[in-house]
Amino acid sequence: MDITEKIDLIERSPTEEVVTRDELTELFKTNSSPKHYIGLEISGFLHLGSLISTGFKINDFAKAGVKCTIFLADWHTLINDKLGGDWEIISKVSKYYQDAFKLVCPDAEIILGSKLYEEKTEYWSELVKFTKHMSLARTMRTLTIMGRSENEEKIDVAKLLYPAMQAVDIHSLDVDIAHAGMDQRKIHMLVREIFPKMKWRVPVAVHHKLLPGLSKPADTSESQVLGKMSKSDPNSGVFIHNTDDEIKKKMNKAWCEEANIENNPLLEIAKTVIFHEFDEMNVERPEKFGGNVSYQNYNQLEADFAEKKLHPGDLKQTVGNYLVKIISPIRNKLDLTEELHDAIKKSY
Repeated sequence: MDITEKIDLIERSPTEEVVTRDELTELFKTNSSPKHYIGLEISGFLHLGSLISTGFKINDFAKAGVKCTIFLADWHTLINDKLGGDWEIISKVSKYYQDAFKLVCPDAEIILGSKLYEEKTEYWSELVKFTKHMSLARTMRTLTIMGRSENEEKIDVAKLLYPAMQAVDIHSLDVDIAHAGMDQRKIHMLVREIFPKMKWRVPVAVHHKLLPGLSKPADTSESQVLGKMSKSDPNSGVFIHNTDDEIKKKMNKAWCEEANIENNPLLEIAKTVIFHEFDEMNVERPEKFGGNVSYQNYNQLEADFAEKKLHPGDLKQTVGNYLVKIISPIRNKLDLTEELHDAIKKSY
């Protein structure tokens, strides 16, 4: 595989931004197997966005010859009050996350934050040195990476450590490529600003688009905005432990306005999940409604939907059927005990 093919893999949907493409090209010229990292909080039940879409993107890096690391940030989870801030529950859910990502991303290495901090004794001294380059105002502005607002009145001091810890994680893992959703962009820009001052290696940053929720977008003065698929809202997305019938029902209830290709969750799922794993997407429908049709790529599907050649009902049914094919084998192999299920549910 040549460099262009590798970059094409990394840039394929749902990648939204590479900072910068020239740096990524130069990296592959000198290193055929650079090191990658994505950091994840250990929070609620895994869903189509947090496990499948993210995992498929990680697999693109692996196919390009990149050494992938999934960093399960257990200390960050505690700091951000996820899972009730209960360390015992966080540890149990960590195992659930490890098992899930091993199924979806078998070529990736999985590292726990607590293990890294135990083994890398210089981590904390490097953290202190890094924070010397951060103002309190800048730290407050980066709290959005935690789903927090800089205007929140009750922010404990531990939360102020979170952005710096995330940055020093990247250095400690000796990363060439820092990968995350677009919601984490601020931390990577902080890294690119401060690492040169520390004489630390500056990684290429790759950001992927977050898979949207299934509900109708909110109206704003500027545009319609779709909320991301959320672990805390069972109606916003498809969860790994949903049954086949539940998956299909959620697709049937999903917002999908006829001919509207903007902020359409069904089209986003088709683009980033289904066409990622299947070479074609087959729609089965009665002859009186046009008969069966096969799409070899997403652009064909989008064009037909925009021109009202594909009805929302047929799209919903087809997406539901394909999601069952993708999710059911993972769900059937992933053990979620009743105790763990109840512990996660109570934390919401």
